[in-house]
Amino acid sequence: MDARVSNKSAKPPPSKTHLVLIPSYNPGPKVIATVRGALDQWTPVWVVVDGSTDQSAQNLLAMAAAEPGLRVFVLAKNRGKGAAVLFGLREAQAQGFTHALTMDSDGQHPAECIGAFMRTSLAEPDAMVLGRPVFDASAPGIRVKGRRISNWWANLETLWAGIHDSLYGFRVYPIDALITVMRRQPWMRRFDFDVEAVVRLCWRGVRPINLPAPVRYFRPEEGGVSHFNYWRDNALLTWMHCRLFLGFALRLPLLMARRRASPVNPPPGQP
Repeated sequence: MDARVSNKSAKPPPSKTHLVLIPSYNPGPKVIATVRGALDQWTPVWVVVDGSTDQSAQNLLAMAAAEPGLRVFVLAKNRGKGAAVLFGLREAQAQGFTHALTMDSDGQHPAECIGAFMRTSLAEPDAMVLGRPVFDASAPGIRVKGRRISNWWANLETLWAGIHDSLYGFRVYPIDALITVMRRQPWMRRFDFDVEAVVRLCWRGVRPINLPAPVRYFRPEEGGVSHFNYWRDNALLTWMHCRLFLGFALRLPLLMARRRASPVNPPPGQP
């Protein structure tokens, strides 16, 4: 399912159901602007500092001391993106929140789209709201082309349930459903989190809604930081898709029955 984004509404009062959750590991100089941009659009905003060693934890804690809409958690050692998100989800669930919008801390994700994504989630609480990245000239060609492989596999593994981009981490999750998925298996704790989360949520019947959202890749001289390792992370994704394909094969009768009942998302390139 696709929708259009409008970012013109004023910042709403603090939400009791939806929060912004930012996992952060050595994010570089963009982190304060990223968090400030999120706070300009939504409250509350939570940051989980995942064992950072670049002094960003101290800077964020100082920011939180002066900003009531911001809460910062500091993990003693690096556990991986998925583990940091899961930590934040459990804390949020314990406080009665139902949905979390995740975004990166390095400035790549569009804070100005937070309001539109949250409004869509409030209107469709049983769905997950996924960012469909809109790339500009800053995007490395190898990254843009490489993600097509993972996206193809994710769509196969869900029988084209409507995931337009499996890797873009700017999205709104139903908290209870995602915690249930993560509790049942030991993976999804590092770079494999984003893809596996949407595939497994689709298997549970959580419907994806796709909204366009720009993504910006900053050069090092602009403060850009990347922890992507081509060989390590692609090996992790390959192992992940092997697991998911096995799960897909076991669930194929159920997925086919669901597909026949609601054939609304044809494979890419088909009418």
